[in-house]
Amino acid sequence: MESRFDLFATETGAKIAKRFAGLGMALHQSPLPKITAELVNLRASQMNGCGFCIDMHVKEAVAAGEDPLRLHLVAGWRETTVFTEAEQAALAFAEEGTRLTHEGVTDETWANLRKHYDDEQVASLVCLLGLINAANRMAVITHQKGGSYQTGMLAQFES
Repeated sequence: MESRFDLFATETGAKIAKRFAGLGMALHQSPLPKITAELVNLRASQMNGCGFCIDMHVKEAVAAGEDPLRLHLVAGWRETTVFTEAEQAALAFAEEGTRLTHEGVTDETWANLRKHYDDEQVASLVCLLGLINAANRMAVITHQKGGSYQTGMLAQFES
């Protein structure tokens, strides 16, 4: 399946990409650990079937020093021993916040998240999850393919 459309080649798409990049930069500057952010981005992207975003967040995580073994295990994180309790709380939140139901994130998952993250980090996680889910949907709708992402290539939209 070919890519349907180069969203970033349009004036509107480029403007939106710049805003997304600005939001991403604000989240990158938040007190949320970068690796936690990449794990959350990766898990949501896996659930949404976004090859482009999976490719991007694996490569960005490796560039940030993440162990590739842990990245291979993200989809089955509940059945591993390689994630901290805080990371597990964030991954559970990512799954429930991506697969929204009428109740959204359960009280149990929310309480567990709050045990591990302060207000600033929780705000970052909520915004991060909303942003990655929006990005996943745009990329899947336009059939953006994974495999060609180069670390930092979206920095052009940050200025």
